[in-house]
Amino acid sequence: MITLSNLERRRDARHKIKRLGRGSGSGHGGHTSTRGHKGQKARTGGSIHPAFEGGQMPLHRRLPKRGFNPIRKEKIQIVNLDRFIDFSKGTVVDPELLKKERLISSVKKKVKVLGNGKLKHSLTIKAHAFSEEARKKIEDVGGKIEVIGVRN
Repeated sequence: MITLSNLERRRDARHKIKRLGRGSGSGHGGHTSTRGHKGQKARTGGSIHPAFEGGQMPLHRRLPKRGFNPIRKEKIQIVNLDRFIDFSKGTVVDPELLKKERLISSVKKKVKVLGNGKLKHSLTIKAHAFSEEARKKIEDVGGKIEVIGVRN
């Protein structure tokens, strides 16, 4: 019976490695050691990077650049009206409260309120931006809107 204690590797299971540069008797080249005659690939450290196309303009340089990446793109956190259902009537909803309730990830980033969903009672909502639909729905139930960070 074979167990872990008496397992042996088959003798022919592993290939013998090519020992290059060990003379013509090794079967793997004498003075050229299977590298051919001269040229970049025959030399030490002579490897060609994968994008090299023999001096032709490589593909990654032939293709046009696409898009624009602004250096300081503003990250705006979005909260829909349906997330405010759990707040009681008359609550002042500001970024600190939204962060505490885990509706946004950071107080430092801007908050925008979108109009997806319905409000059942009036709230005072403080945010950096509101969509037109959200503004209308908040004011229809008697709520107040306060825009944060607007300079006069």
